[in-house]
Amino acid sequence: MATRRVLTVPNVLSFARILLIPVFVLLLLHHGTELSGLRLLGLVVSTDWVDGVVARRTGQVTELGKWLDPIADRAAIAAALVTLVVREAFPLWAALLILVRDGLVLMAGMVLLARRRRIDVRFIGKVATFSLMFGVPAVAWGNFGLPLAAAARALGWIAFGIGIVEYYVAAVLYAFDLRAALRHAETSPPASR
Repeated sequence: MATRRVLTVPNVLSFARILLIPVFVLLLLHHGTELSGLRLLGLVVSTDWVDGVVARRTGQVTELGKWLDPIADRAAIAAALVTLVVREAFPLWAALLILVRDGLVLMAGMVLLARRRRIDVRFIGKVATFSLMFGVPAVAWGNFGLPLAAAARALGWIAFGIGIVEYYVAAVLYAFDLRAALRHAETSPPASR
């Protein structure tokens, strides 16, 4: 059951992820620190899994965390994609596949927020995010010419291909969830916060 608490370990991890975004962006933009930037990006996105496990196992699931966690995910992904495209380490077309879908999900989230509704994250969405957050940095790793570049690039594109299909399947499922939440909003008052 979600609580109204703010200062929990999972929420602190989500805030930390957001605060570390400018750091990995600067490292990725600076020539010579790409390896450190990709490592920090990996750390930032891995805490998504950690904060979820901690929240569920310690009973620290909060209403704030249900919003903060996906915002931290999307912000980290968007910042990484834009930075890697600028550095020509990831192609624009592939980045747009992710960013356009995220933009649509963000707009749907704003509609839900205005109606004081929310939908739960689906497991396939989490798996898709994991696949993409492995695939995108792996492709960039290869394109930056870091050790084992060819293998990293190949694994990255495989993970990206799987992840992007899952991402759009999840988007279709979220569209059905959105429709159901909006129908429910029309027939009942919003949940108290």
